[in-house]
This record gives sequence, structure tokens and C-alpha cells, in this order.
Amino acid sequence: MLYYPQNRRKCMSSQIQALVQPLLDWFSTCQRILPWRENKDPYRVWVSEIMLQQTRVEAVIPYYNRFLQRLPSIKALADCPEEELLKLWEGLGYYNRVRNLQKAAKVMVEQYGGQFPHSWEQVRALPGIGDYTAGAICSIAFDQPTPAVDGNVLRVLSRITDDHRDVTQNVVKQDFTEKLRQVYPKGRCGDFTQSLMELGAIVCLPNGMPLCDKCPVRQLCLGYERNTFLDLPVKPPKKARKKEQRTILILSCQGKYALQKRPDKGLLAGLWEFPNLEGKYTKKQLAAWLKEQGMEALEVTAGEKAVHIFSHIEWQMSSFHIRLAQPAPWYTWANRKELEEIYSLPSAYSAFSGPILRGVGTQMQVEMGEG
Repeated sequence: MLYYPQNRRKCMSSQIQALVQPLLDWFSTCQRILPWRENKDPYRVWVSEIMLQQTRVEAVIPYYNRFLQRLPSIKALADCPEEELLKLWEGLGYYNRVRNLQKAAKVMVEQYGGQFPHSWEQVRALPGIGDYTAGAICSIAFDQPTPAVDGNVLRVLSRITDDHRDVTQNVVKQDFTEKLRQVYPKGRCGDFTQSLMELGAIVCLPNGMPLCDKCPVRQLCLGYERNTFLDLPVKPPKKARKKEQRTILILSCQGKYALQKRPDKGLLAGLWEFPNLEGKYTKKQLAAWLKEQGMEALEVTAGEKAVHIFSHIEWQMSSFHIRLAQPAPWYTWANRKELEEIYSLPSAYSAFSGPILRGVGTQMQVEMGEG
């Protein structure tokens, strides 16, 4: 770990202090128009921050609008049936986020009369809320000097200060958090938080060339001055992602499709899915498995293929469309309308559910992103 002497830390503090006014001026004129910025209601801020975790802004906007239209308050969220809640979230992925949203809403109904608590400590104690989200809510909604330091902000500050410490180390994050806390502008805490987020999102970009010519604080950036910005932030090498082969079974009978629930713990916990088998089955192997299960197949055809990438694992999926003589009673059976309106399937299965919902039986190769 790099050691930074006292005078270096003082220099970093001065640089961060110098960012405040240029960033505020830039944000006032250049911020994107986003639905969660229409007002500073803490419920709206909270929902947007949870949705934006691991998800692009463009993808979040329609989900956010639909979610707020159906669940406009903490009480409405707390009372929403789980199946409906998961359906509203379908396609956003990381379903623990929405489950924790509802858990936190129920806590606020029970402990705070359906109102959002105002202190950072109370907000931080709610299910599913970490330091970053608590900081964002309290600064944006309540104008408190509570930094929200995520990967975007760490990237910006590492480049501005030419800091070559490993940003995945908690001590580095805490150091930047404390330095930011000391410079928060009274009366514009929320704007300062959002200006840092905005700079990281649309100017000081990851994984490629940042737009330094459009940066409002380029003249303050040591990474730009020393031409080290592409080396920052410093992170350890990523571990190789595990790859798994899976065979997805699109079982149909009398106009309905078989579904099953995943285990209550682990990946995609408690969500609906198409029956599937570990490994890549041949048609002959599948026929033997169906016979072993006591299912009579009237027709078996090879179906769609897809790759879905989670944060730590990659599913490489092939599929079969199987028309059964009788519905197997251990599955839940749903028609097309029920699949569309009631049952929430993770985006990992969208390559297989999509053709059903469109009434198409095509065979295709689909590459899926993380969801």
C-alpha cells in the first residue's frame, strides 16, 4: 500500500476544496434532465439510487416512472404483494434490491409512521442501504454534508489528485469520504453530491478515454497534468469469471408453459424460472432424462441459445422446446398472458421467454448482458 505523508494529504484536501465551486457552476448549467431530479423527495431519491446500482441510467428511466406511478409512497411499497413487486422489477435484475426496498419500507411504516428518517445513522440502518446510498439520500433530500462515494466518485478523485492507492481498500474510500465531508457547501450539499456523480458518469469516463476537453475541473486535475489519468483508479486484477453450461427446458402442454421456483437462498433466490439442467444435454440425453422423470414428449426441437453474465459467473445456455402429452404436476403451469402479467422471470431467461411472449418459435443466438 502506498503511504502518503502529511503534506501530501494536505495538498489533496486543498485540491478537493478547489473543486467545489467549478463543479457547482458546471452542474447548474450542464446537468442531465432526469425524472428523479424533479424534486428532492427522499422516497424518490431512494428508489432511484437503488435502481441505478449496477444499471445504466437509460435502462432505469422507464422502470423508475412505472414504479413510482404504481407505488407512489412508502406505504404503497410496504403493502405491495411480492409477486406484483417482482413483476414491476422484472428486467432490472439483482432482485434482492427490490426485496430490501420493501423490507425498508415496512420498517419505516412501523417505526417512523411511513416517513423517511432524517439522520444518516437511521437511514443507514435500513435494510439494503449502505454508506453510499445513505450519503446520497441525506445530502440530496435533506441537504446534509454526507458524501456518497462510489466507483464513479473514486475514479474522479483518484484522477484529480493523482492518487495511486488501491481504491478497493476501505481505508482509501474512508479517506476520500472524510476529505469531501470537510468541503461540502452549506445549502448546496445535494448539488455537490450530484455534480461529482455527474462528472463521473458523463465526462470522467471509465474503460476508455475520458472527455477531458469537456471537464470543468481539468485545470485542477493532476492526472491530466501528469498524463497518468488512464492508469487511474488503481484496482487489483479481476478474478476470472466461472462459466457454467445449462440446458433450459421450454416445456409446454395445452397452451401453458412449465415454471419452477429457485431455492430461497443463492443466485436468483426465490424467483421463477424455466426448468433447467446443469450441463449441455444432447437430444438423446434429454430423451433419457424425460423418460426417467415419467414425462412423455410428443415433440422435441432445439431452441434458442444465450449467454448471460452475472457479476461472478457466466451461464452458457442452450435450450429445447418440448411439447408434453400431459402436464407434470410438480411444475407450475402458466399461459402466455400469465407469463406477461403475473410471473416475473429474471432477465437471464429473456432469450427464452421473449419468443413465447411474442408468439414466435424461432431459433436464434442471443448475447445477454448483466441484469
